[in-house]
Amino acid sequence: MPFPKKPFMPHVLIIHEVEDYAAWKKIFDTAAGIRKKAGERAYQVLKYQDDANKIVHFSEWTSLEEARRFFESPELIRIRAEAGVKAPDFIYLNQLESATL
Repeated sequence: MPFPKKPFMPHVLIIHEVEDYAAWKKIFDTAAGIRKKAGERAYQVLKYQDDANKIVHFSEWTSLEEARRFFESPELIRIRAEAGVKAPDFIYLNQLESATL
């Protein structure tokens, strides 16, 4: 019997540089509750192989509208500045396919 397909979820890919990864991560972890309340359902944090302060935040959201509203909110703009985020690049994505090999 085939497994039921998981509904496709919207994703956000954020690429940014931070002043200090440990300081950024502390604020990122503290903001977990507001991210969840805003609609984030799962995430991954990755770093560039040769630069621990270049971060990729890849997250799954309930909707792209909720994600955009959250990431563009004055509260999050303030939090990003406090966390030492430099010039984030937001990419809003709709999933087309997913599989595990």
